[in-house]
Amino acid sequence: MLFESLLIGKNAQNVVSSGLQKNKFMDLSNIENIELSYLSIEDYDELKEIMIEVYSDKPGGSWSKPYIQKLINIFPEGQIVIKVNGKLAGCALSIIVDYKKIGDKHKYNQVIKDYFSAHNPKGDVLYGIEVFVSKEFRGLRLGRRMYDYRKDLCERLNLKSIIFGGRMPNYHLYADQYSPREYIRRVRLKEIDDPVLNFQISNNFQPVRVLRGYLPGDEQSNEYAVLMRWNNIYYEEPTDEATIAKKVIRLGLIQWQMRSYANLGDMMQQAEFFIDAVSGYHCDFALFPEFFNAPLMAQYNHLSEPNAIRELAKYTEEIVNNMSELAITYNINIITGSMPEMRDNLLYNVGYLCRRDGTRDKYEKLHVTPDEARVWGMQGGDVVKTFDTDCGKIGILICYDVEFPELSRLLADEGMQILFVPFLTDTQNGYSRVRNCAQARAIENECYVAIAGCVGNLPKVHNMDIQYGQAMVFTPCDFAFPTNGVKAEATPNTEMILIADVDLDLLNELNQFGSVRNLRDRRKDLYSLVRK
Repeated sequence: MLFESLLIGKNAQNVVSSGLQKNKFMDLSNIENIELSYLSIEDYDELKEIMIEVYSDKPGGSWSKPYIQKLINIFPEGQIVIKVNGKLAGCALSIIVDYKKIGDKHKYNQVIKDYFSAHNPKGDVLYGIEVFVSKEFRGLRLGRRMYDYRKDLCERLNLKSIIFGGRMPNYHLYADQYSPREYIRRVRLKEIDDPVLNFQISNNFQPVRVLRGYLPGDEQSNEYAVLMRWNNIYYEEPTDEATIAKKVIRLGLIQWQMRSYANLGDMMQQAEFFIDAVSGYHCDFALFPEFFNAPLMAQYNHLSEPNAIRELAKYTEEIVNNMSELAITYNINIITGSMPEMRDNLLYNVGYLCRRDGTRDKYEKLHVTPDEARVWGMQGGDVVKTFDTDCGKIGILICYDVEFPELSRLLADEGMQILFVPFLTDTQNGYSRVRNCAQARAIENECYVAIAGCVGNLPKVHNMDIQYGQAMVFTPCDFAFPTNGVKAEATPNTEMILIADVDLDLLNELNQFGSVRNLRDRRKDLYSLVRK
């Protein structure tokens, strides 16, 4: 009996690498149908013919009929065949295992012994027993089709990964020169051609470790195998909790018009209006801008700027309490933009994440602008962290902070998928700095970035008289996303809400299979980002 990656049969050295070449064994114009279907015991006679052809010089021999019947009985979805014009051309066999019971150092016989006793319907890994294709059908990429089916099956069954032991059929040619580890390294660098290993890597399977003595009698591989793994990025740990893991998240961005308010209640009435609006569209988040409460400083305009903003800070606690109540009432996570806050007689620019479950967290502006420091005497905070929500892990950076790429990279390393940026800019060039840096953060960190700011004029508040803003949602730039990296954008300088859906699964796919992979491809051997 053979194992995974006796892929294309007798002369495998010339098979995978010639996938783009014209098929030498059949006229492609005569192909009328290629069908993928479950293996049935009625297919066994055809299957046996191919196994005799493929296994003529391989250790272990072909599968007997009772073994095939057993596989069909215990796990029919895992046994598939591919037929060309009704003729059986290839087969893939697999089982489900509880991987912790066999571990990374197992041998092939541990998996298949006693008629596949390792099969466990409640296991967590799809184990590849076998894949083979008749030499008559070389060059049709049939192996890729069967691998794609396995990946889909792994996702549908919510299994962690696909794992198998892969042969190294050319290793015997280099065994006196290189260790198995060095051989694999050189194959990956394209210095050595190994058709099986190349094929599996091209299908996004990654080498995990070398298995010694995996299949006795495999002389071409010197009885070594490579443990190969494909991870299911959609896998979710089983849970007994009554929770829903949301994948498509709806964002509600509030482009806030600066206007005069008689009092705090008047302003909160306007805030509730917008929360009600975005909640009515079933948004998961409502994002307010930086210093959206600045109009309340109008009654302190007779004071100096430092004193006026310190008076404004006295409203912060009540605003946050009101926002937290609104988050519960309207079933929405509210990001409160930012507000001034006094702590130990020092002035900070802070905001709060008010979750719809009633909990809350605080975030701080770390980099204050020269104007904030000079006019108000504002201090920078010292905490940068991600926040867990019922819609995944998020980050929040206030305005100027998004212009420092180190911060968002730290958050991305903690698993951030959506970055929210409340901002306040007075001129178009100031806005352009925030906008362009925010879009760069989306690309380099493979995440979504939502920005929202204030618009309009506030003539009765010193240092806050004009605003320029445009709410936007940015995405990475790859095939699954808008070509310009802009998911949605508001009309500039107009009071409105912007609503956009973002799909977290697309980020997972990008991280694993993107055209470029900014997070995975970092040269950590040359540089690192260290949190102090």
